[in-house]
Amino acid sequence: MCAVGEWDHYGIWDNKLVCNRYRLTYAKPYLAERFGAVGEIEERPRYNIAPTQQIVTVRKEEGKKTRKFTTMRWGLIPSWAKDMSIGTQTLNARSETVTTKPAFRDPILRKRCLIPSDGFYEWQKMGSVKQPYCFEVGEGELFALAGLWDQWESPDGQIIESCSILTTAANSLVADLHDRMPVIVPPDKYDVWLDPDVNDFNVIRDILRPYDANLMRRYPVSTKLNNDGRCGLGIVNFRIDKSVSSRGQRLS
Repeated sequence: MCAVGEWDHYGIWDNKLVCNRYRLTYAKPYLAERFGAVGEIEERPRYNIAPTQQIVTVRKEEGKKTRKFTTMRWGLIPSWAKDMSIGTQTLNARSETVTTKPAFRDPILRKRCLIPSDGFYEWQKMGSVKQPYCFEVGEGELFALAGLWDQWESPDGQIIESCSILTTAANSLVADLHDRMPVIVPPDKYDVWLDPDVNDFNVIRDILRPYDANLMRRYPVSTKLNNDGRCGLGIVNFRIDKSVSSRGQRLS
């Protein structure tokens, strides 16, 4: 495992506890429609997705036109890593330094992905209690977090694909809880973000800005969320209908 100084060298030590839980509850047919992607993914609602778990991503492979669903481990393991331990410290990649850090400087140019979500969480310390808040786009719409991925081969030949979530400065809705927030990719930027032939950072730089706070909302949810082993609907006190809406079918 790396010592503290080595984590800092890779540019990831200061990213701990930034955007480390999120939610995905929409059914696969709607995900396929919205992202124009194909492939098999696990179809169950997940209200408490946590680090090192397997998560749904969308990517385009070099030389292919089709977007593909891929399940990856959350916590990027660089192709050159000696072991998997670095993955617990690469949950996030800072947009401001992503082109200079060894773990991320190649993926930001060639291995970008989208991470489907319909909510992410941040916490507020209230005395001895950590109160979680859910942040949504619109009224609980499906959106995409900006991700980076890489492929690592273990000493015994096992291939592991893994990813990180990019972060940026917090907008006004998030700022009183955290100074960072995940990068949310607008739908009209999906094509350029996923295109492996776009390897000029200046072309994608503007995507990494904070998302418009006026297009988002937040609300407190159950402190049961603090247990990353709990992932069902019961952990969250939702204010909106989770059955059927004009945006598609949610899983229950």
